[in-house]
Amino acid sequence: MLLNKNPRSAETMAGRIRVCVTMGDPSGIGPGIIGRALRDCRLRADFTVIGSARVLSMLPRGYGLPQGVRLEDLDNVPAKGFSFGRISPLNGRACMEYLEAACAGLSAGRYDCLVTCPISKEAVNAAGFKWPGHTEYLAWKSGTAEAEMLLLNDKLRFVVLTRHLPLRKAAQAIKPGRLTSAVTSVRRCLKGMFRIASPRLAVCGVNPHAGDNGVIGDEEVRLLAPETARLRLKFGGIDGPLAADTAIARALSGRYDCVVAMYHDQAMIPLKITGAGSGVNLTIGLPYVRTSPLHGTAFDIADRPGLEDPSSLACAVRLAVKCALNLKRN
Repeated sequence: MLLNKNPRSAETMAGRIRVCVTMGDPSGIGPGIIGRALRDCRLRADFTVIGSARVLSMLPRGYGLPQGVRLEDLDNVPAKGFSFGRISPLNGRACMEYLEAACAGLSAGRYDCLVTCPISKEAVNAAGFKWPGHTEYLAWKSGTAEAEMLLLNDKLRFVVLTRHLPLRKAAQAIKPGRLTSAVTSVRRCLKGMFRIASPRLAVCGVNPHAGDNGVIGDEEVRLLAPETARLRLKFGGIDGPLAADTAIARALSGRYDCVVAMYHDQAMIPLKITGAGSGVNLTIGLPYVRTSPLHGTAFDIADRPGLEDPSSLACAVRLAVKCALNLKRN
């Protein structure tokens, strides 16, 4: 089912970036921010939203999709028992079906990039899908051996070596070669998607003060320092391991193009403090550009339209279009 379809000639369509946006968890804030985010973007691109017409119709006037945006309605959210702000296995299954449809469209060449609204890991797991998040699922679906998370806002960029792990397991997950894999991928991304000819990177330590030469943990001495030295010889433009506060402060002053963080919150806290509204998650290594807003489903406010902020999703859409255009120009 297609809604708000705006036919265009083949000549007008040529060269435009084709963006697919998935609605995310139907009960989260995704449905309430898509329409406003797309209106804010004002891009010369073609948009398809994959989701539920029934859910979108339950939003207040003014929250629907803008003219010209196509809706692929999977009609997979039953009217009975649905409400915003509620964790449900049915909704977890629905958002995975949106992703399945998006992946099929990307594989068929119908889209140039993907923007995903937030899903609930709890709902997805309750529905029987045992994925830690979008990144791991999309990597598996596309056959990508090693996908990376590039987390950024208008002031900072981070690539993270470990993702959704308990902190006590994060350091243990950093194995020999992991830093090399991440740095190689992020340099390729910065050159291709951001057109930065000579990327400058800072590697954070795992421990406070980057371990103080083994006094506070040995990960820096044993793993990070030797690997960083080898990468510096190979690529140049990489410093570390540095105390995380030092690396981030220098990046904020413009000294580095990206910081290599060791764990999730080492990146997320400075990003949220310096500009949550411009925050975006960009997945590196997929055969297409994929972005998402830097926030979750926000079930606590999903039933109160107007409290949600669409700015992070709007930034994710703009970045997806920019990166897809840059890749086409390479």
